[in-house]
Amino acid sequence: QVQLVESGGGLVQPGGSLRLSCTGTGDGFSIYIAAWYRTAPGMPRELVASLTDTARVMEPVRGRFTISRDSAKNTVYLQMNNLKPEDTALYQCNAIMRRDGTDHFTTDLWGRGTQVTVSS
Repeated sequence: QVQLVESGGGLVQPGGSLRLSCTGTGDGFSIYIAAWYRTAPGMPRELVASLTDTARVMEPVRGRFTISRDSAKNTVYLQMNNLKPEDTALYQCNAIMRRDGTDHFTTDLWGRGTQVTVSS
């Protein structure tokens, strides 16, 4: 089974930090490109950060959030610092995976998400 599994969400106070993880599972498949999205209450889903040939972070979280990867662990991270109440959302990982040693790619994959709640 090829899928994405997120972890690291939780309840944190304003100004706190969290690191979200997105791990790709599936025998012989590795994350190729990835992105983090979030859906805040009453708001449409928005792109937070992406990792292709380079890392990009969208406003208004630029300067506070960082996207990175550990290829050996087949994991993409979202480091979130100085969290604000408006960061409260369901955070989802989006990725395309490649079968190791081939040019075979999956379709667009989504994790189920991990909830981040920023509140005092």
